[in-house]
Amino acid sequence: MKFYNSIGPNPQVVRMFAVERGVELDSTEIDLMSGENRQGPYLEKNPAGQLPCLQLDSGDHIAEVTAICEYLDETNPGDSLIGATAEEKANTRMWTRRVDLNICEPLANGFRFSEGIDLFKDRMVVRPEAADGLKAIAQDRLNWLDKQIEGRDFIAGDKLSMADVLLFCFLAFGSSVGQPLNPDNKNVSAWFERMQARPSASA
Repeated sequence: MKFYNSIGPNPQVVRMFAVERGVELDSTEIDLMSGENRQGPYLEKNPAGQLPCLQLDSGDHIAEVTAICEYLDETNPGDSLIGATAEEKANTRMWTRRVDLNICEPLANGFRFSEGIDLFKDRMVVRPEAADGLKAIAQDRLNWLDKQIEGRDFIAGDKLSMADVLLFCFLAFGSSVGQPLNPDNKNVSAWFERMQARPSASA
């Protein structure tokens, strides 16, 4: 396998997930800042032009972080971060989808449409008028999540899952680009500190 890596929260999700699963990635760096990911050689691997991307031994390519993480989870020995039973898998995927659609996506687009607009304006449709609203949506959903995780150690229950890795990487990114955690969300803040203390957080 070959992992096409870059800066940003999405590649970090896969790197952190791989460390937690004990998977070593053979990585090749793609220069996102210069737009290498939007040029011919990389587009042949991932026509969406996004990072990261995983090249399989077969020569096929998988993009989208949740798909890559699920592939790594299912093809390597060890304790799954998605679940061992149909019920566990459904629960993990439910929480992963909740944090992805309701928090990570509006947080990321809030950045792309404001602080990151110079980088993204020639790569995608940007709507600067939507930035504040998207950031507010992410914060509102974090307020909701804070109540949901009271009394438990991880997002989806009592053990680490893909939902935790995904959310942590995006909240760490958000904190670095003007979308800090609300300290009033005590449960999310305590969870974030526990995640930040994991060795995989520096992947």
